[in-house]
Amino acid sequence: MNPKLHGIAEIRTFFRTNTQPIYFFGPTAFNLLGIDRWVRNFQYVVYYDSWDGAHPRVFAPKNQPYVEFESSEQINNYLLRDPEVRTHLQRRGGTPMIVMVFFDEETEEICRELGYELIMPSDELRRRLDSKIVTTQLGNEAGAPSVPNVIGTASSWKELEELAALNELGRDLVVQTPYGDSGKTTFFIAGTKDWEKYAEDIVGEQLKVMKRIDNKAAAVEACITRHGTIVGPFMTDLTGYPELTPYKGGWCGNDLFPEALPPVQRALAIDHVQRLGDRLAREGYRGFLEIDVLVDLATDEVYLGELNPRISGASSMTNVTAGAYADVPLFLFHLLEFMDADYVVDVTEINDRWRDLAAVDVWAQLIMKEPADRVERILQAPRTGTWHLDEDGRFEFVGVSNDWHDVTHEDEAFFLRVYGPGDYRFKGADLGILVTKGRMQNAEGLTRRSRLYIAGIRSQYVSETLPEPPALVPIGYVK
Repeated sequence: MNPKLHGIAEIRTFFRTNTQPIYFFGPTAFNLLGIDRWVRNFQYVVYYDSWDGAHPRVFAPKNQPYVEFESSEQINNYLLRDPEVRTHLQRRGGTPMIVMVFFDEETEEICRELGYELIMPSDELRRRLDSKIVTTQLGNEAGAPSVPNVIGTASSWKELEELAALNELGRDLVVQTPYGDSGKTTFFIAGTKDWEKYAEDIVGEQLKVMKRIDNKAAAVEACITRHGTIVGPFMTDLTGYPELTPYKGGWCGNDLFPEALPPVQRALAIDHVQRLGDRLAREGYRGFLEIDVLVDLATDEVYLGELNPRISGASSMTNVTAGAYADVPLFLFHLLEFMDADYVVDVTEINDRWRDLAAVDVWAQLIMKEPADRVERILQAPRTGTWHLDEDGRFEFVGVSNDWHDVTHEDEAFFLRVYGPGDYRFKGADLGILVTKGRMQNAEGLTRRSRLYIAGIRSQYVSETLPEPPALVPIGYVK
């Protein structure tokens, strides 16, 4: 048993001298890239090596026979069973601790068989809490309200209309099914035509039926610890831009900046997140999670949105903030909850300090999918590393770099390549992620600089059309 850690300074020392091997498993190293700067013996085990062997703490098996993966869970389970991966972990010694974004019961069983420790809340608990219905119910119990809604079922537009009328929700509705990415399981329905368009996805499901409001959405990550819930910085989403995603409601990036929420709404949102976090702790949940909040622009009311009980696509932003560098990245509190460490921190003090430091943070990321409905083989792709954008829009590669933590100006960016030469470019394919300072979105939409970055990355791809393209399924980065 390690000695008790008193405060942030001793926590930093604990991780800088860590001897416990910890691994992030994923299609790429994206979600927790840069944590190896803070945690000794932290490595990434991936299927797509974005650095082609140049990153000293990224490992990918060399023997990769063609497999038609349909999910990130399948990739992670494949990696856990891969002989090269198992040999690599054995060579480094110790009992591996494993973290990942997506996993399932099979993942848990593989880890038990191999003697690995999966340091995440259980799949059973996460699946239950991932339901939009359950999130709403727990939030209500905790005093963190959702947009006015009713839970129920409907087999016709008439039934849905009557359900909404009984609960004074109006006729312009937002309907959600319990599970799935919000871009694909959220439906805007105001009449018979809308109902007929989405009925196949709605009938037979338990529904969350909400009043449609004009809202501003913000995302935040938090960590439920034994001392309370630590709340990270708020950021806005980029969604549905056709230059970045083929999905109308699809997540395609984030802006992290001080005005993401005004001070009053920020305070209310933090309170909602802490209330929900405390309620989830009673369910047995601990560690990292992501929460969406909605601000009604007509009333300034702050509502709880969706819950993602996992590491998320916004983690890249959370872990490079001023708060992270003043103390430690938020994810390290997740590690403390699962490691053999006793520690004492003042959660209120951390939350207050991080709220004040949020006034200096400006970061952005673009999640770049292939929007075109075609299949081509990639012949040439942009390299992973630092890129420079000049005033005339010229986009040039500066050099290989391990992560985006050294990006300091709006005219430089880090690009993480996902699919490279030999891979396929198809509708929804994950091409890569670009991280930079500054904002990518304003009231009018994508900024000029954002569009230059998108054009610059796309100009680096060269691909060829296939006469008989294979059937392909996007793995999908989701928030």
